[in-house]
This record gives sequence, C-alpha cells and structure tokens, in this order.
Amino acid sequence: LVVDVPALLPAFVPLNMALSAWIVVRDRAHIDTGPLLRRTLPAMALGLPFGLFAFRALDADLLRRGLGVLVVLLAARELLGLGRRAGGAVRVVALVGAGAVHGALGAGGPLVVWALGDRVGEPRTLRATLAALWLSLNLVLVAGYAWDGRIGAQSLGWAALCAGGLGVGGLAGEAVHRRVEPVRFTRTVWMALAVVGVLLLAR
Repeated sequence: LVVDVPALLPAFVPLNMALSAWIVVRDRAHIDTGPLLRRTLPAMALGLPFGLFAFRALDADLLRRGLGVLVVLLAARELLGLGRRAGGAVRVVALVGAGAVHGALGAGGPLVVWALGDRVGEPRTLRATLAALWLSLNLVLVAGYAWDGRIGAQSLGWAALCAGGLGVGGLAGEAVHRRVEPVRFTRTVWMALAVVGVLLLAR
C-alpha cells in the first residue's frame, strides 16, 4: 500500500526467507513433505518464470489490482461457502497460477491456501509446509533480484525499516497461533485476506 512493488520485493522477500527459515527449523517435524514435493512445489515452479517475466514487463499497479481482485474473489468464495471444493486438476492449475503470482508479487499465498487448505488441515502443519515452500521459491526470487542488481542500498534500507515490524508480528502471530482452533484459524485467515484485497483495490 505504501511502496511500489518493484522497490518493495527485493527488501521484503529476503526478510520473508528469514521468517520462513525460523518456522522451518522450529516446526520441521510438522512439514507435510509428501504433497509439498510431489505436487505443490513442482506446480508452482512451473508458474514462477511467468511471474518473474510479469514482474519485469507489466505495470506494477495493474499487477497489484489483479492480486486484489483474485484475493477478494477467493475470500468471498470461502467465507460464503460458494460452490464445491475444487478437483485435482483445478488445484494443480491454481498452484501453477500461485507460482506466477508469487513470481510477480511475492504473494502466491492466497491461491496456495485455497488449493491446500482442506488437504493440510491442522494449522501448524499448514504453516510449516507453507514456510518450507516459501523458503524454496524465495531463494529463486532473491537470486533473480541479485542478478538484476535490485538488491542494494535502497532495498537494504527498506528491509531495515520492515524488520522490526516483521519481528514483532512474528512473535505475536506465534502466540496467537497456538491458541486458535483450526476452524476459527481458517476463517480468520480468509477474513484477513479479504480485508487486504479490498485495501489493494481501494488504493
């Protein structure tokens, strides 16, 4: 909402890697490696190059608004209980799309949560599995940013500004995470995503 995507991602993605690494180390026993390695990571890896191209070629405002529309539609569908659960082929397509969104905006989470939410139901397992996924994909993003010369004094400055909030939010999230029931956890995630989607569109 405050910083344009091309300036933000080279600062935010390395910080996200640090948070993901902490969760992976802490909750490594809860990572659901089967679905992660057989389906989720390969499917998202297929979409990632398209997102990296979009990040470099398309207007940042267009990308942001597209993400807002996608998030609002998915959140509305889940919160209102519209339609049947997606089948296997649709899930794979959603994961490829999530890879593209992640490459373009570093924000493939909404599609991944939608595709995996009822397959990896326990919150701690879902969180640990997603952290391992982000750690793997973000290694590719950071390498690309470094190759393009996008990681430098400006990105390090933004990273320093974001680090404090990320640390406080991570600790607060850890405390809340252990006290929330799975159903409430899932609903809260989608409500938060709906709010973020509306804010992205209203900017």
